[in-house]
Amino acid sequence: MRLNLACYLLALASCLQTATAQNASEKIRLNQLGFYPNGPKIAIITEPVKGEFHITAPGDDKKLFTGTLEGPQVSSLSGKQTWVADFSSFQKNGTYVVSIPSLGSSYPFQIKADVHQELARATLKSYYHQRMSTDQPETYAGKWHRPLSHPDKVVYVHSSAADKRRPKDSIISSPGGWYDAGDYNKYIVNSGITTGTMLSLYEDFPDFFNQLQMNIPERDNGIPDLLDEVNWNLQWMLTMQDPADGGVYHKCTTAQFEGFIKPENANDKRYVVQKSTQAALDFAAVMAQAARVFSRFEAELPGLSDRCLQAARKAWNWAAGNPAVLYEQDKMNLLHDPDIVTGAYAGGDLTDEFIWAAMELYVATGEENYFRAVSLFPNEYISLQEWNEVRTMGYLTLLRHQDKLGDIASKPLQYLRNMFLAFADGMVMSAARQAYLTPMEADARNFLWGSNAVCANQGMALIYAFRLSGKRDYLHFAIDNLDYLLGRNATGYSYVTGYGHKTPMFPHHRPSATDDIPEPVPGLLAGGPNPEQQDGCQTYPSKIPDESYTDDACSYASNEVAINWNAPLVYLTFALELLMNE
Repeated sequence: MRLNLACYLLALASCLQTATAQNASEKIRLNQLGFYPNGPKIAIITEPVKGEFHITAPGDDKKLFTGTLEGPQVSSLSGKQTWVADFSSFQKNGTYVVSIPSLGSSYPFQIKADVHQELARATLKSYYHQRMSTDQPETYAGKWHRPLSHPDKVVYVHSSAADKRRPKDSIISSPGGWYDAGDYNKYIVNSGITTGTMLSLYEDFPDFFNQLQMNIPERDNGIPDLLDEVNWNLQWMLTMQDPADGGVYHKCTTAQFEGFIKPENANDKRYVVQKSTQAALDFAAVMAQAARVFSRFEAELPGLSDRCLQAARKAWNWAAGNPAVLYEQDKMNLLHDPDIVTGAYAGGDLTDEFIWAAMELYVATGEENYFRAVSLFPNEYISLQEWNEVRTMGYLTLLRHQDKLGDIASKPLQYLRNMFLAFADGMVMSAARQAYLTPMEADARNFLWGSNAVCANQGMALIYAFRLSGKRDYLHFAIDNLDYLLGRNATGYSYVTGYGHKTPMFPHHRPSATDDIPEPVPGLLAGGPNPEQQDGCQTYPSKIPDESYTDDACSYASNEVAINWNAPLVYLTFALELLMNE
C-alpha cells in the first residue's frame, strides 16, 4: 500500500510539473534546465512589469524567495524592452518556478550542482547518433536505432581528384566518420575544427574523461569514451589522405544532396573530390593533436599515435609544396563531371590554417622549424574560432601547453595571453546593457548561419579566459551564453533537441525527419537565428537578427544541425559542470 501511495504521489507530482510547464508564461525567459547553486540565476521578462517576483515550487503559492524586478533593458537588435529577475542569491537545491503575479509562472527548472550533466552527456552522445558505416542497435541508440548506412567501402575518385595512380572512377574505401550535418556527407574541413575541439576538451580535462563512461559499443575497451568517439571520425579522416603524396581530399560526398530519405535507403554514388591546401592543413593540425593525445594509449591502440604524426607531417609537406590549391567548386564544375553541388567549406586566405597546423605540429614534436614557418600574429586581433577561421585553435593549443614550450615561444606567449584576455573582455564589454544580458547579443554580426555555434564558441573562449586569469566573472559570462542557448533568448526556445520545455521538434536533419519517431535525435544544437534566411522557408516569424528562427525542417539556414556547432556546446557544458563544481 505504501509503495502504491508513493507511486501515486510521484505520478501526481509529475502531472503537476507537466501542467505547470504547459501553462508557463512565454514572457518569462530563462535556462529551462536550471542553475548551479553558487552560480548566477537570471530570468528575463518580455512584458512591461514592475514590483516583485517570487521563487516558488511548481503548483505551490508559498514564496521561497522574493526579489525586485529591474529594468528596462533595451535590445540593441530590435529596440524591444525587457526586465530582469535576478535570484542569484537563492541557492537551495530543488525544483522551482519564477512567479510574477501579473504574468504567471515560468517553466520549472532545477537548482543543483550537476544541473547540466545529462545535457553534456547527450551532446556528446549525439555524435554516436551521427555515426555512419555502422548499424545503431537499440542497446546503444534507444528508439533511434537504425541499420547500417553508407558503408562507403566503394567510393569513386572524382575526376577533379584523379591522377595516374588513382584515375577517374577508380575505387577507394573510406568508411566511418560522422554525418556532417543534416545531410549525409563528410567534409574534412568541418571535421577538422570539430575533432580538434573534442580533442581539446580531453586535453583540458583528461582526468575526468578518463573516468567518464558513455553508452557506446567501445565503452569497455580501456580508452576514454570521448576518445573512442573521436577515433571513429579520425579513422575516416585517415582514409582521405592520398598515401602517395600526402595530399588530402576535400570531402567524401554524393554529387548532389540526397533527399529526405532514411539513411539506410540513401544509396547515391559517392566520391572523393579534389585535394585542397585547406583540407591538408586542417588534417595536419588534427592529426598532430591526435598523435599527442593517443600517445597515452599505445597499449590499447598500438601504432595509432605514430600513424597520426606521420600523416600530419606528410599533409604539412604537401601543403607547403602546394600552398594555394583552393577548393573552388563552381570553377571545378566547369572542368569536371559530374558537377558537385554539396557543401563547399571553401576558404580563400589560408593564413589561419597554416598557423593552426604549424602550432599543433610544433607542440606535438617540439621541432622549432614548425614554429618559425608562420607569422604567429598576422594582425593585432583575435577572431572567434569557426571552420573558416581556425587560427585561434592554434592559439588555444599554445595556451594549453604554455608550461611545456621552449624559449622560442616565451615572448609570443606573453603577448598572446594579454591579447586573448583583451579579446575576452571585448566579448563581454556590453553584455550588461543587452536585453538578455548575454555576450552573444553584443553584435548583430553574431547572428549568421550557425549563430548558436558562435554563442557556444564564445562560451568556450570565456572558459579559457577564466583558466588564464582566475577571474570568475568570465565563468559567469560563459554561463550567460549557455543560458541563452537553453531559453534565455528572444525566441524562448531551448535550442538543444530534447532538453528543455520548448525545444526544436523539426530540425533540418534527415535521420530525425525520416525515422517515424516524433522526437528528433536528442542532444543536437539547432543552428539558431539567421536573418539572411537563405533557405527561403516561409515560416520565419521575423527578420530581426535574434528572432529570425523557425522550427521547421525546411529551414536549413536556422534549424539545421552540424557537428562543428555541437562540438563547442559539448566543450562548454562539460567544462562548466567541472569548473562550477570544483
